[in-house]
Amino acid sequence: MRNNRIRSKGVLIFVSMLVLLFTMDGICENADLQIKKSKKISYKVQELKKSAVNRVEELSGVLSETAKSIWNYAELALEEYKSSQQLGELMKKEGFQVEFGAGGLPTAFVATYGTGKPVIGILGEFDALPGISQKAGSTKQEAVKEHAPGHGCGHNLLGVAGAGAALAVKSVMEKYGIAGTVKFFGCPAEETVEGKTYMAKAGVFSSLDVCLDWHPSDENEVNLNSSQALNSFEVVFRGKTAHAAWDPWNGRSALDAIELLDTGINFLREHIPTTVRIHYVINDGGGAPNVVPAYAKAWYFVRGKDRQEVESTYARILKIVQGAALMTETTSEVRLKTGVYNYLKNRVVADTLYSNLQSIKGPVFTEEENDFARRLQKELGVKDTGLADTVKLMKEPLPFVSGGSTDVADVSWLVPTASLNIACYPLDIPGHHWGVVSCTGSSIGMKGMLSASKVLSATALDMLTNPKLIEKAQKEFKEKTEGFTYKSAIPDGQEPPVKK
Repeated sequence: MRNNRIRSKGVLIFVSMLVLLFTMDGICENADLQIKKSKKISYKVQELKKSAVNRVEELSGVLSETAKSIWNYAELALEEYKSSQQLGELMKKEGFQVEFGAGGLPTAFVATYGTGKPVIGILGEFDALPGISQKAGSTKQEAVKEHAPGHGCGHNLLGVAGAGAALAVKSVMEKYGIAGTVKFFGCPAEETVEGKTYMAKAGVFSSLDVCLDWHPSDENEVNLNSSQALNSFEVVFRGKTAHAAWDPWNGRSALDAIELLDTGINFLREHIPTTVRIHYVINDGGGAPNVVPAYAKAWYFVRGKDRQEVESTYARILKIVQGAALMTETTSEVRLKTGVYNYLKNRVVADTLYSNLQSIKGPVFTEEENDFARRLQKELGVKDTGLADTVKLMKEPLPFVSGGSTDVADVSWLVPTASLNIACYPLDIPGHHWGVVSCTGSSIGMKGMLSASKVLSATALDMLTNPKLIEKAQKEFKEKTEGFTYKSAIPDGQEPPVKK
């Protein structure tokens, strides 16, 4: 009896061990499936990105030709009709719904593919700068046409790279059945910081969940630094003409008013923050020395670390305008052309751009291209180090950066936004310069453009396939903008300065 009990107990233990083994095997199998599933998901994201990169390569010919065409057009701000049309038609041909006239700007457009959330925006630009026409691939200053415009900021590359990224993302969305929407924005007049300000005021970017941007540079990097806020405005004085020798006492000089305004502003410089910058040109100071000018006009920029600093300085300048008019017995008129915010960089979006830049890398340049770069650097008196061949480490943002302004900043206060820089010209070459124009029409610029397109498309796919990334980006955005309501600096009712 006792032996039977022992046997029964032994059988029971044996059966229990078998059950345990089968259970453990099931747990391990499930765990293995989870691991495999996890790996599959991870691999799939990489597969999507690889597919996008391949699509950019397939499109490289048409993208390069489009960029060269826009480089040749070299159209100034708000005059980019050929550039805008060619880029918009490319998007339409590839299956995007394209709407021109965004924000009341004839050369602005929105190209849309897909439906529903999330909505990923990619920015593009295509305007040129005045007076820096230059032959492509030349190390000497040689204008294609004297005093004509040129792409000294690489916007012929900027817009096309964004378009290429949007096209690559569409291809992947179709192939893998990915839900969501991608929008490419053709944005004019960045050089005069007007395009996106009017588009933002009109609500063109309101549907976006995140927004991606890039800019040609001499480095491969994702930069967290902000930009300067700005007001761009014209001041007109009207007086009374008279013979400058015969009866000058009968005249009221508008030019005197401009000069007194400038004197007042120069005295103001001592009493404003060191982060403020004020610069100007006199557009019209009269026609002849022997005629008291009845009309004079000047164009001013006021920059500062944020909108508050700009507005405070601008208010003081308006008082100086009034004083100059009183002293000269003239009348004054001030027209605010445009105003922009400082750039609010989103760290989550920036980190995602940086991760893809590290993976994809910047452009690979040939020794011939590096030799050209060194010769250009010598010509311009900078160190002949050639072209950037590494990805610059992403650093914490500086508290203040003295530099330029961009209308991308207004978009950044509406939706989580960050930017990428890609080497499209040699290290230390000054911006807005004929040396940059030479590169943006050459193979150096085209390679940089294609690299940017790949990184942007990979980042857009991260956002489309990972809702948590968008949630994190929007959480950061809400925290940074708590208590803030976007208000355009452009006066209500003011129409875009489009030539009619």
